[in-house]
Amino acid sequence: MRRFWLLFAQTVTIGLAIWFILTTLKPEWVNGGLSANTRLHIATSKVPIQEAVPGTKAQNSYRDASKLAMPSVVNIFTTKEAKASPNPLLQDPLFKKYFGDRSEPEEKQSSLGSGVIVSSQGYILTNNHVVEAADEIEVGLADGRTATAKVVGSDPDTDLAVIKIDLPNLPAITLGHIDEASVGDVVLAIGNPFGVGQTVTMGIISALGRSHLGINAFENFIQTDAAINPGNSGGALVDTNGNLLGINTAIYSRTGGSLGIGFAIPVSTAKTVMESIINTGSVVRGYIGVEPQDITPELAESFGLAQKKGAIIAGVLKNGPADKAGIKPGDILVAINETPIADTTDLLNVVAKFAPGTKVKMEVIRKTKKMAIDLLIGKRPLLKQQEQE
Repeated sequence: MRRFWLLFAQTVTIGLAIWFILTTLKPEWVNGGLSANTRLHIATSKVPIQEAVPGTKAQNSYRDASKLAMPSVVNIFTTKEAKASPNPLLQDPLFKKYFGDRSEPEEKQSSLGSGVIVSSQGYILTNNHVVEAADEIEVGLADGRTATAKVVGSDPDTDLAVIKIDLPNLPAITLGHIDEASVGDVVLAIGNPFGVGQTVTMGIISALGRSHLGINAFENFIQTDAAINPGNSGGALVDTNGNLLGINTAIYSRTGGSLGIGFAIPVSTAKTVMESIINTGSVVRGYIGVEPQDITPELAESFGLAQKKGAIIAGVLKNGPADKAGIKPGDILVAINETPIADTTDLLNVVAKFAPGTKVKMEVIRKTKKMAIDLLIGKRPLLKQQEQE
């Protein structure tokens, strides 16, 4: 009996030892796989990434908008001759006689930007500062094709230009409706930042109708936090359907890179300028020939003005439309054809909309008295960042 007991005890001991070794070194042999506490869990979404999650309005991808708009955005490469300042010694005839003509060779300066194909006929919208003074303009399409472009016309006052290429099957972008856009709407900026290649960035509309920035003579910018960097100028700002909302133009930056404050020219302005350039070769705007100044609290207090809105006429161009109509320095312009004038930006924009030759009624305050003055609109000179209106 004792012998059987010893045999049983040894068998149990050996069995426990084997069990301990197996559970320590090979637990999967004992549990038939992963233990309940360590079982791997992988969740796979059943909703395609480009679709909204059921029950929400959120969109997880903008691939369709990017795919639709990107072929219409082009890279623009410009070159111009950089003429070095002549060395007087090298121009001396005696020097040339003994040493030959050693004039310094001209160098070429290159720059880059972006543009948007707006017509299958080859018309491309871009910024004026991208193509101004360029001797050669090369356009690179998203499909790898390249073409030499010519300038159809430009409008320095809005920093817009229209160029044209001659290629078949051009993917023209669809214009959106900026009047339906609101602050908070998602937008995509497409361009060629720093020359790295076509790039899409995402953000929202931060503000609409931005002005008083000192960028252009006529300002009505879309502000966005979609990253816009050097090389993006002239590129597209599109909505989540891939429709063009604006032309990327400028950024606010202390470093040269994006700080989340970018500005685009609304498509409504771009379309008007583009059609005028294509049809007539330039943009014709109204002009009255005055130097306006905003009414500030300091000016109002200094001159004892009760009027807080309007534009003070600081100067009048001799023999200009305003001078001929009898407007004088010191007058406060408050309305044109019953359209209120809040400041100089309002004045510029309202006057610019009138065709030259249009007769308008100017409401002014002269020495606290209201007056109505008839004025014949003139044609605005084609000068960039002109100080006089």
